Amino acid sequence: MVYITRRERFSAAHKLHRQEWSLEENEATFGNCSNPNWHGHNYELFVTVKGDINPTTGFLIDLKVMKKIINLHVIEKLDHKNVNLDVDFMQGKMASTEVIAMEIFHVLKPLFEAEDVSLHCIRLHETENNAVEYYGE
Repeated sequence: MVYITRRERFSAAHKLHRQEWSLEENEATFGNCSNPNWHGHNYELFVTVKGDINPTTGFLIDLKVMKKIINLHVIEKLDHKNVNLDVDFMQGKMASTEVIAMEIFHVLKPLFEAEDVSLHCIRLHETENNAVEYYGE
């Protein structure tokens, strides 16, 4: 089994809040992340796929294909966007880094399966100190 990881970057704004809660309840739970005027991050996304090497090419997957899939279906939708308002796969969901990572996994999984590789993991760094990993479990 071989694993390959591709890193991409995007910048996006979001807000953590529950519509049915008061400003005070949101602030008590989410702190500065509930700022009514939003806030943003420079995210780093690591996408790891796994599978067997193609004996003809010597590749698990052509990295140009991997880059294209990630950029077309994730980065173009998230980069310089408001996660809460602009991103189709995040509509109606809490815009936490945990949920963003899970939803990216769900978007990419079938696309990589179509390339005969398995999506192993999404690792999403929100800051240099905070990251989430999701394995589809």
